[in-house]
Amino acid sequence: MIFTKPLLLGHRGSPHQAKENTLESFRRALEAGLDGLELDLHRTRDGVLAIYHDFELEGQPIASLDWPTLQQRAPWMPRLEQVFELAQEFPQAWLNLELKSQPGPSDGREALLVQALQAWPGRARAWISSFDPLALIRLHRLGVGVPLALLYAEPEMEELAPCLPLQGVHPHFALLGQGKVAQLKARGWFVVTWTVNQATRVQELLQWGVDGVIGDLPHQLFSGRH
Repeated sequence: MIFTKPLLLGHRGSPHQAKENTLESFRRALEAGLDGLELDLHRTRDGVLAIYHDFELEGQPIASLDWPTLQQRAPWMPRLEQVFELAQEFPQAWLNLELKSQPGPSDGREALLVQALQAWPGRARAWISSFDPLALIRLHRLGVGVPLALLYAEPEMEELAPCLPLQGVHPHFALLGQGKVAQLKARGWFVVTWTVNQATRVQELLQWGVDGVIGDLPHQLFSGRH
């Protein structure tokens, strides 16, 4: 994936202006002029891809709840198709879809995501990231057709990257320096980092050559670009 410019992405939308991972939060981020969104995906028991960060809601795993129950308990929670509809209003916006998954047997969330992306005309402006290397392997084997990136906050995870079918890496910003960014890009990976909320740090990371910065505060992201 080659970006024509470094991307500024809203972390779960614009979470200081609206509840994170909601359509309102996503709209606020895009209307502010950000280049795209980072959002979190879970599979419900009945096979819906729901947008939510944590693995549990009110003490129950998202994977054990069906969509009607989630709508009752969290009416603000969108499903992926609703985000795709919103993105159609912003035809230049990118989507970084973070698939929430834990290593172990699959519950089919990878196949569901592949199916959803193949049905969306805007998939050329999307990519998938995950902390779970098994999920990335499964997505690749299913022929997902969009770039894949490994998320990590522990430096040891980077040793797995050459073994995975990746186009990008998403290290936490604290792991990066100018030399590290150059090293990662020399391996052919695009580099997107998170969660950066200070303009001076955004500016530094962009100077080092990262391809994208994910943050909570649109004004800090913009200040760092200029």
